Amino acid sequence: MLVMKLQLLAPLVIGLVSAVVVPRKANYDGYKVVRLEVGDNLSQVKNLIQELSLSTWNGSPKANSEVDVVVPADQVASFDSSTADMDSSIMHQNLGASIAKETDYPPYASGSANSSWFNSYHPYADHLSFLNDLSKSYPANSEIISIGSSLQGRPITGIHFYGTGLKNTKPAVTEYFAYSFLSDFASNTDIQNLLNKYDFYIFPIVNPDGFIYTQTSDRLWRKNRQPTSGSTCLGHDINRNWNYQWATPGGSSTDPCAPDFRGISAADAPETVVLANFVNKLAASTQKLKLFIDYHSYSQLFMTPYGYSCSVVIANNNEYQNLARGVVAAIKAVYGTVFKTGPICPTIYQVSGSSVDYVADVTKAQYSFTSELRDTGNYGFVLPANQILPSGVEAFAGLKYLLSNLR
Repeated sequence: MLVMKLQLLAPLVIGLVSAVVVPRKANYDGYKVVRLEVGDNLSQVKNLIQELSLSTWNGSPKANSEVDVVVPADQVASFDSSTADMDSSIMHQNLGASIAKETDYPPYASGSANSSWFNSYHPYADHLSFLNDLSKSYPANSEIISIGSSLQGRPITGIHFYGTGLKNTKPAVTEYFAYSFLSDFASNTDIQNLLNKYDFYIFPIVNPDGFIYTQTSDRLWRKNRQPTSGSTCLGHDINRNWNYQWATPGGSSTDPCAPDFRGISAADAPETVVLANFVNKLAASTQKLKLFIDYHSYSQLFMTPYGYSCSVVIANNNEYQNLARGVVAAIKAVYGTVFKTGPICPTIYQVSGSSVDYVADVTKAQYSFTSELRDTGNYGFVLPANQILPSGVEAFAGLKYLLSNLR
């Protein structure tokens, strides 16, 4: 069986409350997002980020690399003055305007699970409707599943699909993958062969509370919505919370206000527990767990374990790297989009307590990967809607290569 999830972007209701505090919606009007060439100015860039209290989209700056910096409107002049002698490019001249463009959601007509879905972004409720409509369109080959609930009680919903014969009898990827597999099943023998060989489980939104918060309050929110005792800051980073190498120094933050806050203890986020229980249940079944992929954005990477260490390599690393190179070649063959490969830590940055490392070494799936989708810095996290479909098409090409070359 195959499990694929999107790590998208959980407050706890305690007792009775007499009032509800609604957070003011984050306003990014006038904010700039700048890609800065660090070069040999690492100390200067780090000091500037600290002095102006800036956030970055692609981790801490490194020498001779690029860092994508979010600059508030009231800091633009200071930032521009301090970086005048550095090479840079503008990703978003006005971040608020870019966000506004993607939030112009068209209405979803019930029962219309077709390719037009991929022309725009959608509210959370419509994602659930799309999955249900997709499954209803192919009832012989799919079913909707819920594997548990988020902190705020929302179901973590996925779609399970399969070929002919009994489901759950074969060894077990995003909405576009599900749509393509199911819509092409009747006419494409390659798709038929894959669905007859594997069961697929796809969870497009594994952090529903955080996802809704991004659409109602803060588009750039990353974590769940979990409180931490002693702090007014909310949220645990679900992909720093898995119970494997959770406390490895350098791979997460102990600050509850940080976007990569790992939590107070390993697997203290309910979403992490639900997902870990599910993959472990599959791995312990007669089906076993063949492949796990965790999809994120952005940077155009297809990566292998490990994230917690830049020196430790997985036992079958040569096989992993060969497969990854084949995947990115298949992706490039579609539109020419270039992805890079390699283990997580040296390729992007150190990540402790990640799903990929956990599934590789604790769950012991045969293969465990993660991918950062489009783009490489033109738009970053705020990708125009017209890139949804091509991003899905090329990622699907890579997935088909991978599935056809697994042992």
